[in-house]
Amino acid sequence: MEVPLLGGTANRGRVHRVGDTVRRPLRTTSAATHALLRHLEEVGFDGAPRVLGVDDAGREVLSYVPGQAVTAPAPAWGLTDAALWSVGRLLRRFHDAAAGFDPEPHLWSHPAPAPFDGGGITHNDPNLDNVVFRDGQAVALIDFDLSGPGCAVWDVAAAARLWAPLRDPVDTTDIRRGRELQRLRIFVDAYGLDDTGRVDFLPALRDSHDWMYEIVRTGAEDGTPGFAAYWTPETAARADRARAWFTRNAGSIGEALLAGRG
Repeated sequence: MEVPLLGGTANRGRVHRVGDTVRRPLRTTSAATHALLRHLEEVGFDGAPRVLGVDDAGREVLSYVPGQAVTAPAPAWGLTDAALWSVGRLLRRFHDAAAGFDPEPHLWSHPAPAPFDGGGITHNDPNLDNVVFRDGQAVALIDFDLSGPGCAVWDVAAAARLWAPLRDPVDTTDIRRGRELQRLRIFVDAYGLDDTGRVDFLPALRDSHDWMYEIVRTGAEDGTPGFAAYWTPETAARADRARAWFTRNAGSIGEALLAGRG
């Protein structure tokens, strides 16, 4: 029996659980993703799915990671500071585990742009529904479709933007509203972001925000159903409000990052 899995945008409605496996569409960059996942398995990183092969329908077969993701409407346990801290620690463990992987021989879908395009491997889509939790703690990252070469602060900025969240508070309707900078400090401390990363954080935040929305916009224009459904005039307006919020609060963001050292 195939059970549709919730979440996701590009592959919405096309990802299914079959027993202890997950079946997902293959892509031109699947070989790169599979090489990364096999590397993570080889180094003992338990926070990612395992590659099991390709099924008779031509779909990639991955191991199913038991647990819960934070899908809308977000459950209260997924918005706690403890959950946020655990996401920061998980992201750091992923970067450490991927540090020995060479991305050069592989084709990636959307590598991070310069100057954030080197120094490691990034997940690139650490959204709430791409993190698996058990007992309120983040234990695994899923959906590595956008993964590729990039530096750690690129992923940290993207994750903080989504999980703190860093955006105009008018667009946050849950208990995180008004605590954006406090939660930013929690996240970067949990990750252990170094001084260089804290200096580079704001440019990475701005660029990763624009990079992701450009992927969504072009995907909508190309007719990808999930992107087309997501990219509405209100989505574009929300993106503009977030970008303006970054600018208005640049000084406060910088202060929060420095206050969070330790």
